Amino acid sequence: MSAWQSSSTRRDLFRIAATAAASAALPGLARASQRPEAYSSGEIVENGHRFFGSISRGLAEGLEQANKKWGRPNAYVLGQEASGAFIGGVRYGEGEMFTRNAGRQRVFWQGPSIGFDAGADGDRTMMLVYNLPEVGAIYRRYAGVNGSAYLVGGLGFTALNNEEVVVMPVRAGLGARLGLALSYLKFTPDSTWNPF
Repeated sequence: MSAWQSSSTRRDLFRIAATAAASAALPGLARASQRPEAYSSGEIVENGHRFFGSISRGLAEGLEQANKKWGRPNAYVLGQEASGAFIGGVRYGEGEMFTRNAGRQRVFWQGPSIGFDAGADGDRTMMLVYNLPEVGAIYRRYAGVNGSAYLVGGLGFTALNNEEVVVMPVRAGLGARLGLALSYLKFTPDSTWNPF
C-alpha cells in the first residue's frame, strides 16, 4: 500500500468517525432549539395537584384566567424558592423545567424587588411558561409586579414577562408576607448568589 493510499484511508476513517459523532450530537442540539409543544389545562392542573397537594384548589381557576389571556403554556417549572424583603428584597430558587417535546432541564432563578414589601417566605413553586420559542429562551430577565398578603401560608399568582414570553409563578408557601413590589426574575443554567 502506497503512502498516498494509507493517508487517504486514514482521512476516510476520520471523516466517518466525525460524521458519526456529529450525528450522535445533533438530536440533542435539535431538541434544544425546537419550540416546545403546549400542555392542556388538565395536564397542568393534574401536575399541580400532585406537586402542591390539597392547597392547589385555586390552581384551576387561576390557570383558566391565564389561558384566556395567553393561550396554553408550552413549558412549566417545578421547584422551590426562598425570599425575604424589607422595602428591598431578594428571591432565590431552583427547579426543573419540563417541556412536552424538548426534554427537561435544571434551572435556577434569582432576582431583586423594591417596593412596599416586608416579610419572609419559603415556597413550592410551579411556573407556567407561555410562548417560549425554544428551550434556551428561558434564560432571560422577566419583570413584573409582585403582590403578597398572607400569614402562615397561601397560594399566589404573579405574571412576569419579557417581550412575548410570559412566566407565571404559582407559589404555595409558608411564612409571613405583606406588600406590593416591582421585581424581576433572572433565569440561569447555574446557581449564583448575584440577584442582578
